[in-house]
Amino acid sequence: MAAPQGYPLLCLENPLLDIQARGDDALLEKYGLKANDAILAEDKHMGIYEDLLARDAKLIPGGAAQNTARGAQYMLPEQSVVYIGCIGKDKYGEVLKKTCEEAGVHTEYRVDEAQPTGKCGVVITGHHRSMCTHLAAANEYKIEHLKQPEIWSLVEKAQVYYVGGYHLTVCVPAIIALGEEAAAKNKTFMLSISAPFIAQFFKDQLDSVLPYTDYTFCNETEAIAYSEGHQWGTEDITEIAKKLAQLPKKNTQRPRVAIVTQGTLPTIVAIGSATGTVEVKEFKVREISKEAINDTNGAGDAFAGGFCAGIVAGKSLDDSIDMGQWLASKSIQELGPSYPFPKQTYSRS
Repeated sequence: MAAPQGYPLLCLENPLLDIQARGDDALLEKYGLKANDAILAEDKHMGIYEDLLARDAKLIPGGAAQNTARGAQYMLPEQSVVYIGCIGKDKYGEVLKKTCEEAGVHTEYRVDEAQPTGKCGVVITGHHRSMCTHLAAANEYKIEHLKQPEIWSLVEKAQVYYVGGYHLTVCVPAIIALGEEAAAKNKTFMLSISAPFIAQFFKDQLDSVLPYTDYTFCNETEAIAYSEGHQWGTEDITEIAKKLAQLPKKNTQRPRVAIVTQGTLPTIVAIGSATGTVEVKEFKVREISKEAINDTNGAGDAFAGGFCAGIVAGKSLDDSIDMGQWLASKSIQELGPSYPFPKQTYSRS
């Protein structure tokens, strides 16, 4: 289905179909899994996805930026978000398309003929989650897909770009292309570092993209990993945020904003300036009872989704942060990186 119009928010990363179901020790033992772990699938794990489907699994469009895309669309008017990535030509890819459509997110997937759709099997035992991920087609995105006229027209119409850091392991040229478009036309470019290993083992790729970012997202462990990788000699989150905000920047018409989430601790926001000074703000998270927390997986993706929604809607930085905190607080009361249904309406704290 062709996109009927431009979508203000365009997200790019590695799409996965999350297949999650309640399991037991026997299922974990069958595949040699631990109760609370995250691994990449090997040949011996490939049967787990069908096993989970046989247990009345919940199917959720996954991958960090796809979670963010769904979160942003949850808070924005219809036809606000388009998501780009790579899937396989199989039933899992069709399910991924369908579940995204149901969430209101328009998708423009590259379909790989050789690799199957990436998927993450999630075995839930009590309060534990064991995640087994087969990236497959998610690793096969090509810039040629982004440059196709019908896809690039969506890039040109979008005003805000959000890229998940995991895509730095797949197709850096596609990220750079979005960054160049944003810098040339004074659009908003956002990047999430996404995981400590990105800062540690994909340092050069990350550093090639950071000059384009207007907003850089990370959590405290990712911030510390970045600091360690660059020999900054500090684990002080505020100092790291300030340094991130002061990194060189292509588009000097916009300040660099570094946003560091810390779970239940305050979110640290550092706002750079052309003069080199940095303003730091702290935002308390929304408090909810421990009993209400169901699953914190995907909380950072939800925060980014709410924040993106605020920026797309023209809200202030403070309001956008609050929208992120609100959506994260709702998401952690769901199972997996999900959002409440029926849809709830945001209200300022």
